[in-house]
Amino acid sequence: VQLQASGGGLVQAGGSLRLSCAVSGITWDDYVIGWFRQAPGKEREGVSCMGVDSWNTHYYLPESRFTLSRSDATKTVYLHLKNLQPEDTAVYYCAAGPWYDATPGTYDYWGQGTLVTVSS
Repeated sequence: VQLQASGGGLVQAGGSLRLSCAVSGITWDDYVIGWFRQAPGKEREGVSCMGVDSWNTHYYLPESRFTLSRSDATKTVYLHLKNLQPEDTAVYYCAAGPWYDATPGTYDYWGQGTLVTVSS
């Protein structure tokens, strides 16, 4: 099982990024793919998740600047980050789990994370 997160980088406040999570080694339709982030000195928190078989999408942060999309052809889930702010600086992780949940412990498989740094 492999989840490969990519797309992070350094961006100025107000900028945008698209993070990718390429999934392999699991049955694509059986899992929920979630995105999490962990800022320095803070706990990992849920950002959003998507059920691959239902297109049902949950968002766990109060702002609406982040959205999900996916490609079934490439088994990739994308996290679109808009109007990024310095407080969004974190390592962003994708994970695969059995149901919709913002709790990291629910998820069985994890990618290595991709760093997003937002400068003011």
